Amino acid sequence: MARREPSWDELRTFFEVVRDGSLSGAARRMGLTQPTVGRHVDALEAALGVTLFTRSPRGLTPTPAAVALAPHSEAMAAAAAALSRSASSEAAADRGVVRVTASEIVGCEVLPEIFAGFHRRHPGVVIELAVTNRNEDLARGDADIAVRMVRPTQSGLVARRIGATRIGLYARRGYCDRFGAPRSLADLPHHCVIGFDRDSRTFRSAGAIAKELTRADFGFRCDSDLAQLAALRAGVGIGGCQEGIARRSKDLIPILPGAFQMTLEVWLVMHRGLKSTPRVRLMFDWLAQGLSDYVKGKSISAAEA
Repeated sequence: MARREPSWDELRTFFEVVRDGSLSGAARRMGLTQPTVGRHVDALEAALGVTLFTRSPRGLTPTPAAVALAPHSEAMAAAAAALSRSASSEAAADRGVVRVTASEIVGCEVLPEIFAGFHRRHPGVVIELAVTNRNEDLARGDADIAVRMVRPTQSGLVARRIGATRIGLYARRGYCDRFGAPRSLADLPHHCVIGFDRDSRTFRSAGAIAKELTRADFGFRCDSDLAQLAALRAGVGIGGCQEGIARRSKDLIPILPGAFQMTLEVWLVMHRGLKSTPRVRLMFDWLAQGLSDYVKGKSISAAEA
């Protein structure tokens, strides 16, 4: 049983220490001194009557008690951030903060151009982008808007299907000049294929190619989508890429277009309670138009034209 109710400052500090793994890192993130962060942790341990971290030269390791507490502190931090974003809104519709979450590839390769147009039109809106392949919990306030590549199932959300983006196999032109191009999926094991290292979840949904290849067939292995894309662009080997991204580079050429192709649905989602928040609605509609242009193969958003 807790000896007293812990303060929000202590819980917030605890969350940052768990996330960073060190007092110094949490202190930098929060703008506090390391001794202050240490006192917060000590005070929280005293309040709860448990040990939260074991200390070693490598940093802090959460105890089982800390692991159990972490999801609750994370939920509180997300709620506090959502409250702060809501309070940031001014009377004007285009003021305040909007937080968007998207996958690594969409967040880094697709959204920046769309955000640039939005910022030119609404410079008073601060954009926060959370890039993660994990589906953030909009109901909990982790973000205001999410771009998702699967149909949302959570209740209480406003979801709009934008369309579908196709993924094909590509290689840099120089790679094919040196090693030739495969004539069938059966030829792929004889090439340097870019694929997963330890996380096979996405690859298992790749259909025919997943039946032809295993991890042992990959000449370049990495679980980061961005690193795989960088390797593809550098000419390391053959890899999957969204057609809308591949079209931007004249050096990328399609490989076996008739033998392999998969699609990902594109959904735009926000919490139903934010539907009447002007700045969030502005961003939602802008993203809907920009992403629609992207999946249709247009390079410039019609919303900006």
